[in-house]
Amino acid sequence: MNLYFRDNFFNAGVTEILDEQEVNVGHLDLKSSFGSAIDVYGQNSQLLCKGSFPIFSGKWEVTDADGGQLGVLRSRFAFFTKKFTYETEGRGSYEIISPAFSKEYEISDESGAIVARFEQVNGWFSSGAFLLNNQCEHLDTYELVAVIMGMYAIQKRQSAATNNTTH
Repeated sequence: MNLYFRDNFFNAGVTEILDEQEVNVGHLDLKSSFGSAIDVYGQNSQLLCKGSFPIFSGKWEVTDADGGQLGVLRSRFAFFTKKFTYETEGRGSYEIISPAFSKEYEISDESGAIVARFEQVNGWFSSGAFLLNNQCEHLDTYELVAVIMGMYAIQKRQSAATNNTTH
């Protein structure tokens, strides 16, 4: 299944999750322009999962609607690539990798098999817009939306930290 979703310019408000035919299949609630917490809703406006940074943490936690932890996303240091690890509760660990200047990412499982791909896209979307193609039976597509938004939030934090240290 392919899904399109995006951030908002001010990192706050509600944005749609669309399928390939541009049919609304859910929405993201970007909780606040002062934080990065999100809620991911499915087709029937049912809360499916949440993502946020715990206080004083650079890790992104994804939880189910009841607050039970689904997994934790961490940035990994790597030369000439963007690398993240998503460790799930009982469903394995996944690597998210992209060449340094690419907007295309691959998600692979512990055996190295590619289970999902996503890319940062433009068009009617903003620069923080993504197209996700999920082929993984162990990761829900809406959970991956929360993971990708967390990866984007980590990248924005890293970029802001770099910009603050160079001035």
